[in-house]
Amino acid sequence: MACSGGIDSVVLTHLFYKMNCNVTLLHCNFSLRGKESDADEKFVVQWSEKLEVPIYTNTFDTERYAKENAISIQMAARELRYNWFLEISDLLKIDFIATAHHLDDNVETYLINTFRGTGIKGLEGIPEVNGKIVRPLLPFSREEILNYAEENNITWREDSSNKSTKYLRNKIRLEVMPKLKETNPKALQNFRNTQNHLKEAQNLLEDYIEIVYKKTIHKTKGGYKIDIEKLKSFPNTKALLYQLLHTFGFKEWDDVYHLLNAQSGKKLFSDTHTLLKDRQFLFLKLIDVFNTKTNKEQYLISENKKSISEPIYLTFDEVAQGSKTDHNTVFVDKDTVQFPLVLRKWKNGDVFYPFGMQGKKKLSKFLKDEKISLFDKKNVWLLCSQKNIVWVVGHRADDRFKINSTTKCIIKISYTNE
Repeated sequence: MACSGGIDSVVLTHLFYKMNCNVTLLHCNFSLRGKESDADEKFVVQWSEKLEVPIYTNTFDTERYAKENAISIQMAARELRYNWFLEISDLLKIDFIATAHHLDDNVETYLINTFRGTGIKGLEGIPEVNGKIVRPLLPFSREEILNYAEENNITWREDSSNKSTKYLRNKIRLEVMPKLKETNPKALQNFRNTQNHLKEAQNLLEDYIEIVYKKTIHKTKGGYKIDIEKLKSFPNTKALLYQLLHTFGFKEWDDVYHLLNAQSGKKLFSDTHTLLKDRQFLFLKLIDVFNTKTNKEQYLISENKKSISEPIYLTFDEVAQGSKTDHNTVFVDKDTVQFPLVLRKWKNGDVFYPFGMQGKKKLSKFLKDEKISLFDKKNVWLLCSQKNIVWVVGHRADDRFKINSTTKCIIKISYTNE
């Protein structure tokens, strides 16, 4: 279990000890308070020796980690702490990692999330179980923990930084919480009841969202598409849209909602995703999924080339006979093409003769008829012989280069979509 040396973690250790639990202490020295941090570590080591339980300690350069990752000191300490906990739990085959968060911590988290703005999930506070992390003291108040420590003559270390109102949590702990308890002695008890109601409401919401998800969202290559009309058929569409998309980093929810009725081609961006309106769908994809791998405009493929891996993976094999052409494999009459072949992106004005059809067709019209989304259009490659399209890669071959009864040499071209 995590043990800082403060009253909460020392009491939790003592409780585990009294129950004869198999406990290993984990202590983090964040090197933020100089000798005081080292004294905390020494205290925890002595505490483990007194209880005769094993201990593991780790010293971190927290300030450097925060600077390198452009995050706050508190966030850096949190990341370092939990990353190490999970790492050492795997190493030692530890079943659970207990932390000493308690009821007052939970109320503070609730208030912080309220001030910052959050949904029901954020108002649930600190979870009792989160993977391997468990928090047995969440039902108990700081006062109850203090009473236990005094009754059992337990000593602990006081963190001097806890007295500073520099951080929001400390300001709430030192200034807001005492007044809440003074105004309403049952504040913590009422909070427990409120939190239980919030958890029940969240469970109900998640069940409903799962129903909506199954009816409106479909997995696509590299992302998802949302059926706008089906989504609109549910009440409270804007709230549903938030529940479905808030984890993808979007913040301007009025703009997201207005996208439902926007013209095709309208896009919104978060730090990680793009949301595109395309006809009756919203398409959600990771930004790096549709970014082109290279700015190079075209690639030349020589006659003796057996495969290429950039920008896409194609293989070229001479075969004795052809078989059925599909989206990912075409058979070409070698005598009808001129090398080097050219691989390039499509552009407006391109025309080809779709395999199995009579006459020519504008590629833009073909892609529209095939209902290829604007996202996927960005990644359409053409394999060309001089200026003529041999294959709209992954979609349709050109009829002019097909094999027939007079073909002497057949090239099998395959596309691996990875």
